[in-house]
Amino acid sequence: MSFGMRISLPDPTQFEVVFRSITGHTIPLVGGISTDSRECRSGDLYIAIAGERVDGHDFVDNAIKNGATAVMVAHPVETDVYQVLVNDPVEAIGAVAARWRSQFDIPVIAITGSNGKTSTKELLRHIFNAQFAVHATEGNYNTSIGLPLTLFQMMQAHSISILEMGANQPGDIGALCSIAHPTHGLITNIAPAHLEGFGSIEEVAHTKAALFRAMSDKGTAFVNLTDPRIAEMTQPKNSITFGLTAECDYPADIHTEPDGTLSLTVAAEDIYTGSSNFSFAKNIIACAPIADSLNVPWDLFRDRVASFQPPQGRCAIKKFKNMTIIDDTYNANLESTIAAIDYLTGFSGNGRRILVFGDMFELGDQSEDQHTKVGQKCAAADLDLVYTVGTETIATNATMVDGPEHAHFDSKEELETALQNVIKDGDKILVKGSRGMAMETIIDTLVN
Repeated sequence: MSFGMRISLPDPTQFEVVFRSITGHTIPLVGGISTDSRECRSGDLYIAIAGERVDGHDFVDNAIKNGATAVMVAHPVETDVYQVLVNDPVEAIGAVAARWRSQFDIPVIAITGSNGKTSTKELLRHIFNAQFAVHATEGNYNTSIGLPLTLFQMMQAHSISILEMGANQPGDIGALCSIAHPTHGLITNIAPAHLEGFGSIEEVAHTKAALFRAMSDKGTAFVNLTDPRIAEMTQPKNSITFGLTAECDYPADIHTEPDGTLSLTVAAEDIYTGSSNFSFAKNIIACAPIADSLNVPWDLFRDRVASFQPPQGRCAIKKFKNMTIIDDTYNANLESTIAAIDYLTGFSGNGRRILVFGDMFELGDQSEDQHTKVGQKCAAADLDLVYTVGTETIATNATMVDGPEHAHFDSKEELETALQNVIKDGDKILVKGSRGMAMETIIDTLVN
């Protein structure tokens, strides 16, 4: 979990009232909250969090030096600024955030899942922006720290909220739901991601299903029947089903146009995606029942889909000279990697199809098996060249005996040099890897 986060508070006066009602502490008015002493600004509340490697209490002096006027701590520290002493700063700020959330009677849509959370959230935000004043998760603020900070930016002017919920271990989603109290819930899919924390895909499914379990009788769950593990979950009282099956409330079909782009039929409504990305098509299918249930007209829905631009690092298309670079560097697991390869091979026109692939992290004892499966996918797909980098992708490279031309590199710098020597006009290059691999630096080197 990343603790380095900061927000500005839009209503410091009301925050002080809510904060006092939960903690009993009357703190000075604060203009922001930070969990990173380096990011503190004048008038901030600094939350000291003890992590596995770093203890935020060790940096209270630095936070004060940078302007913090109050600190939340789990044990007393030597300082002249106001101290809020609590048993657990993460739980305490979560309780304050839950009270803050209770002030608002608006739809709160929670999105979780193994893949596609952020891209689905951003598409839904783009759709709703045409009709609502939207409050939504920014960046990776989807954790036990990030979600409370996100909620503090919810204001009376907002008419809808979209919250992304991430999970690295059992119980995470249930804990986030107890803070956010969502009125609507979507689980995008279940896949083997973060297995180091969960141990098994069954535990992943159980943890994600907490979103549905958290739905009150007035809440609405959007259930993806295409995903077998989601289809098996106990559905709340008010559930709307969707998927690539006729047996649901919003049945969908995906069609391939002559130019290789995809169009959809969702509940008898035709939607043109303008994209060859199957993951994007699935995101649209997931967003359709949510938008329709909240009275977004279908024509407006189609217009917003057509004008959507994917977030940085999520199958974003970049044109460089006469080459096409697909930036899918935000993160990677087996399912999202296979989907990205399908996206690459679905591109129409001439030119080589090249995959640049870095390690997938947090797969535990299944890492070798899943990297091998990526290699098998590459061998069977219509790829011309595969370059891998890292330690786990050694298994990927070793699997492609009868597949495309391939090579493995120990460093990104070696890969960049080799890639620059072989690329040519017309190439379509997909760059993919886990966040910790920072594969976007390879794209930066290519372009710059």
